[in-house]
Amino acid sequence: MEGLKVSDANLVVYIHPSKAGKVSQSILRELSTLLFKYNEIFDGVVLAYDVTIQNKNAKVLPGIYPCFGVKLKAKMLLFSPKPDMLLEGKVVKLGKESLHVIVLGFSSASIAEEDIREEFRYRIKHGEEVFASTSHKRHVIKVGSMIQFLVKSFDEEILHISGSLIPVNTGSTKWLHKNMEEGSMVDRLETRKKKRKDDRSEMHEHSTELLDDVGFSLKNEGRPKKSKRQRHAEQS
Repeated sequence: MEGLKVSDANLVVYIHPSKAGKVSQSILRELSTLLFKYNEIFDGVVLAYDVTIQNKNAKVLPGIYPCFGVKLKAKMLLFSPKPDMLLEGKVVKLGKESLHVIVLGFSSASIAEEDIREEFRYRIKHGEEVFASTSHKRHVIKVGSMIQFLVKSFDEEILHISGSLIPVNTGSTKWLHKNMEEGSMVDRLETRKKKRKDDRSEMHEHSTELLDDVGFSLKNEGRPKKSKRQRHAEQS
């Protein structure tokens, strides 16, 4: 899925001197406050981190609230959706005018009726609301379905995504994956058929050329040779 990236960062975590005996715990507690929030510095929502303390020697910094800084090197897993990226999420609510999705278990997304391509029609099947494709009867989106959709915009403050199902490569991920595999298989079969056809055509042309050459040779060999006297008589 697009929108996920890993970023290297050099950080300084400031800890109160009273926590000097529990530095590791204090660092993790401070870093945990970054989780599942959009961070402008990293340009994304922090999902996870892996840290290494670069320098264990720390000095108390003077001020109204004394503290000491610990330098860290961290790898940050970030969620940073941008317009035109493809994301995956689970449908949690579906209605005639929109459907709602949860991405990665924390970010909400909504897709309005005007952003759902005409191929999908709202229907009620066996008492369940669905968006069913009119082109492919097995392509159905319902509550609980995993879907792939296009990002239109991302509200960084409330972590809300506005999405679209207009592109043909969006819809039920289960159907898309199966259709892509079948499409690839058909393409491979067509390529093999074309290659065999080309090979047969080339063999046919080669065989025709050989037959023509053999026929020409046989024709010449079957013609009786004239003596020098006969050729001289014909010329006279």
